Amino acid sequence: RFCSWIKPRVPPQDFVIFRVGFSANFTATTGSSSKQSSSVYDFTVKDIRGNDVDLSIYKGKVLLIVNVASQCGLTNSNYNELNEVYTKYKDQGLEILAFPCNQFGEQEPGDNAQIAEVACTRFKAEFPIFDKVEVNGSNAAPIYKFLKSSKGGLLGDGIKWNFTKFLVDKDGNVVERYAPTTSPLSIEKNVKKLLGIA
Repeated sequence: RFCSWIKPRVPPQDFVIFRVGFSANFTATTGSSSKQSSSVYDFTVKDIRGNDVDLSIYKGKVLLIVNVASQCGLTNSNYNELNEVYTKYKDQGLEILAFPCNQFGEQEPGDNAQIAEVACTRFKAEFPIFDKVEVNGSNAAPIYKFLKSSKGGLLGDGIKWNFTKFLVDKDGNVVERYAPTTSPLSIEKNVKKLLGIA
């Protein structure tokens, strides 16, 4: 699980400091930027330790993809409810993929090591957390460009704030987008439906 590689309560200076990158860390696994991506599985991303993760490893799973922040007014409730949903359904095929982002109120200012420490020690997150990214603008991570083009929001494609959520089916298709203020527990029924749980 995500936090198993971090020792609790280790001072931040004892962590390896990672270089935080943006668009360069996200490439389609096809190696061709001109090829139209058809699913979430077409992307390779960096995890918070800097390792490449081919999202095709999640084939057959339901995904909830969320842009997270450590210092937002929505942080406590979202992390707690995401943990609750993940604990309930991780063994039945749910994965939550969290992407830290500092574009909204500069509420994720830390480096990857600091973000991981907060996620693990304060929130006890067990779902995977990835490299800090941008979700809007010219440097937006390709995975986020794909998510936004698949499901625009009420006021256009742009992500409006921390904790916007995208629900992805077992075939890698984005089926729903939820506002930052939408409680993770409130979408539990939709997660169960995609998992095939009565």
